[in-house]
Amino acid sequence: MVATLLRLRFRVLGNQLARSPWQLVGFILGALYGAVVLLGIVAGLVLLGFGDVRLAGIVIVGAGSLVTLGWALIPLVAFGVDTTLDPDRLVVFPMSTSRMMVALTLAAVCGIPGIITAAAALATIATWAHWPAAIIAWVVSTPLAVLTAVVASRAVSTVASGFGGGRRFREVAGILVFIPIILAGPIIAGVAGGLAINADTLAELVPLLGWTPLGAAWAVPADAAAGDLPAAAAKLLIALVTLAALWVLWRASLARSLVRPRLSSAAAVRAGSIGWFGRVPTGATGAIFARALTYWTRDPRYLRQLIAVPLVPVLLWFYARNGDPLVALAFSAPIIAFVIGIVVYADISYDGTAFGTELITGARGHADRLGRILAAAAVAVPLVLLAAILPIAFAGDWTQLPGIVGMALGILFTCYGVCAVTSAQLVVPVPGSGDNPFKRVPGTTFLQGLAFFGIWLVALALSAPAVIVGIIGYFMQNPALSWVAFAIGVVLGTAVLVGGVLIGGKMLDRTGPVLLARLKAMKNA
Repeated sequence: MVATLLRLRFRVLGNQLARSPWQLVGFILGALYGAVVLLGIVAGLVLLGFGDVRLAGIVIVGAGSLVTLGWALIPLVAFGVDTTLDPDRLVVFPMSTSRMMVALTLAAVCGIPGIITAAAALATIATWAHWPAAIIAWVVSTPLAVLTAVVASRAVSTVASGFGGGRRFREVAGILVFIPIILAGPIIAGVAGGLAINADTLAELVPLLGWTPLGAAWAVPADAAAGDLPAAAAKLLIALVTLAALWVLWRASLARSLVRPRLSSAAAVRAGSIGWFGRVPTGATGAIFARALTYWTRDPRYLRQLIAVPLVPVLLWFYARNGDPLVALAFSAPIIAFVIGIVVYADISYDGTAFGTELITGARGHADRLGRILAAAAVAVPLVLLAAILPIAFAGDWTQLPGIVGMALGILFTCYGVCAVTSAQLVVPVPGSGDNPFKRVPGTTFLQGLAFFGIWLVALALSAPAVIVGIIGYFMQNPALSWVAFAIGVVLGTAVLVGGVLIGGKMLDRTGPVLLARLKAMKNA
């Protein structure tokens, strides 16, 4: 059964790639990127073998600990959780939980991240081959290191996706989990500064990771090479206990999720209440506006996009705290506009197959474009204006407010205009409402990131006149240029917005059925 599931995994992956040429391109580019990274790692390990055994141990234990931690945490955001073999789909197969776990583990190892990790771990033999005792330890500990990383990833993702049982709990957790990720830089810098960590202290601290679950398996060959066999044996025992504990944790959480399906929840609604639909004008644009605004105020997938808004000033203050933080905070509004203005670049993706309901009503494309933008702007514009006014109020220089507001609104309107066109052409795999927010489809992550970056560049180029004039006016303390930046931002941004609605609306009239077909294919993938 395990072999059958592995064949099924690759068959599903092959079908997904064959159905979408661009997804195939993304998969190939991701594989090539991984190969280049792997070649660099192998070259570094070969050179490391000609150095001191202590240095080799510090580098490999430190890097290995980061790899293990990365498998457990970073893939949730950077790569997502591969759902080709989703446990929820495998529950109907006649197999035990243990066999399912073996299949899921092997499937993870056979993916691009798993292949790169396993190959890099095997390549450490190029370093340890200079010490015979380390070779024997390497044979035993390397599989443990790889399996610990993979099983940790599966255990964490299973616990995270099923913990709490209720949908509302998962939604809130899915939003809050992004806060420490966004603030990772300041957190790491703060810890390093508080502990006064430098190269010498780092060299003393890294070997201690070998006594932790993160680095125990990676440290066994280093101790064997140094002749400290008791330490090597102790760390091997720690590695075995760690893998066993992770396996038990994963088994318990997986078994619980399979026998207790995820619960959905719904808020009690007063009879006759239709929410935003009863507060906006009637017609196609009003209905789409109300539906999209409901998403922005209640759907955690949309609320997750707003989590960065209050964190932008925090990051700006942190990195500018040794200079003049008020200058950095003054540009919070343009940065926030840039961040939240682009998130609707493939907005129809969040509709799923429910987009078909809109199509059968005969709503015109420009009505869809305008309704979605009005909903997004109803949330974003107050936030952007608040971010523009507060720093200026603290600084007391109100002559700079028009330039900051002009830059922010220009960027926001320009992003909406660009996204009105792109979202009429693009749909991307997104988590369903109530699903694990970190799910992904293989081969799509690289292309999504590339498309996102390209759209950002286009929006930045179109809003550049207002940004350039606004920056010059701010640092020259020129009120006239500040008002010029305001005028350029509002006028140019509005022009791009209107053009995007008209062009994107005409495109959507033609591409609507095609987008719906893609959404159905993604749902069935």
